[in-house]
Amino acid sequence: MNTTSFKTYSARPGDVEAAWHVVDAENLVVGRLAARVATILRGKHKPEYTPHMDVGDHVVVVNAGKARFTGKKETDKLYFRHSGYPGGIKQRTPKELRDHKPEFIVENAVKGMMPRNKLGRAMLGKLHVYAGPDHPHAAQQPEPLDI
Repeated sequence: MNTTSFKTYSARPGDVEAAWHVVDAENLVVGRLAARVATILRGKHKPEYTPHMDVGDHVVVVNAGKARFTGKKETDKLYFRHSGYPGGIKQRTPKELRDHKPEFIVENAVKGMMPRNKLGRAMLGKLHVYAGPDHPHAAQQPEPLDI
């Protein structure tokens, strides 16, 4: 077999077709859900994956408020933010965040698994997270995704 004749495939912007997937996050573990969603957003599940191109699909996550943590993370894990002023650090547990902004838990977990550059931010724009079971993307005909 002559292996010198193989060409490395590199996707071009016109070659990319982004599909739509919907994931029901009810009773799914947050980290495992985020890892699978990040893979689909990056396009690593496709044979035409190219590291420097956005070849991923759109992902709609519903029931994000019902995703769960394992162990004691629901009460012991902390999310931090800072006001920019001295002594301005604020912290919340997932239990408190779930009441205020349940989408943030899934969005933050997926964001942590994406590349930290311009391309990663563009890929993150294809993530659509909703706390309840309804979403406004029915016209795109998203396919259910089992995780």
